[in-house]
Amino acid sequence: MSVFLGNPQVLPVRGVPTQGPLTDRFGRTATDLRISLTDKCNLRCTYCMPAEGMQWLPRESLLTVPEIVRLAAIAVSDFGVREIRLTGGEPLIRPDLEELVAALTERMPGIPVSMTSNGIGLAGRAQALADGGMTRVNISLDTLCADTYEKLARRGRLTQALEGVAAAQDAGMSPVKLNAVLMRGVNDHEAPALLRWALDHDCALRFIEQMPLDADHGWTRKNMVTASEIRESLSRDFDITQDTAPRAGAPAEKYLVRERGQDTVVGTVGIIASVTEPFCEDCTRTRITAEGHVRSCLFSHHETDLMHLLRSNATDRDIAQRWRDAMWVKPRAHGMDHAGLDSGDYVQPDRSMSAIGG
Repeated sequence: MSVFLGNPQVLPVRGVPTQGPLTDRFGRTATDLRISLTDKCNLRCTYCMPAEGMQWLPRESLLTVPEIVRLAAIAVSDFGVREIRLTGGEPLIRPDLEELVAALTERMPGIPVSMTSNGIGLAGRAQALADGGMTRVNISLDTLCADTYEKLARRGRLTQALEGVAAAQDAGMSPVKLNAVLMRGVNDHEAPALLRWALDHDCALRFIEQMPLDADHGWTRKNMVTASEIRESLSRDFDITQDTAPRAGAPAEKYLVRERGQDTVVGTVGIIASVTEPFCEDCTRTRITAEGHVRSCLFSHHETDLMHLLRSNATDRDIAQRWRDAMWVKPRAHGMDHAGLDSGDYVQPDRSMSAIGG
């Protein structure tokens, strides 16, 4: 198996299954496929990308629509994958996104196809995406303040993001999920207001702890807003209780939301606590980067190239086995043999979140 960490190196792989689900050495099964469509984005969020200086992948190195469909079909037919999520960068950067969604749903009817997006430009494309078969969208919304949005995203496009949320709802992609990253001293006071807005607009809000995957490598444990702090902030305006329904590998811990002193549940809120309350032992995800590499763990330093197989005479069986090889050696947690994004031996990957694909 060719494994890439900068330059290719060959690692021994033993005991890899040759059929059945996509499993690893720790008994985890990947049923959720995340495919990045591009490393480019039309925002420059401080927790993800630098203000300038990004080196983009050449266009010819990106997966094409037929290549993405082929990989997805292998994942569904050979591994039993049950959901496909399109990520980036920003997926809406791809002008052929509608074509891709329609091709995926035609090839694999019944498999949910969703997208993680910043919502910029979605207002004009949501209906076509829904008509093509897109079932759901996750939209980043870190703040309701235009000035704060511009500070975080380095672009003044809050209105466009909100228009994207409304368009997705109008197109029937429900529930629309909102992803919010709280930054200390910037928007950390907005947690209750964001939840109130989400409840009022029938959206499902998820707070995400800032992870050490920023391109500037400026993350510190001291400065990040923790899940505990988020719960405390929300509890000043709402009563929140942990949902007892099975999490089933979902990254977000879900909480039931009630108005203070009331019995009626008015909605839910999720918290993805990758740093302080890791859930690596239940991970169900397999990731393909925009240039066709398997990334077994979001925080891994290794990638396995499938692109050269796609663009050669390799069979689907060849590709599936290389994919199995890559996932079999998935690290136990956080790219290491233990969980600990705030531990002394954690080394941040060279690639930022936008280049990896969420």
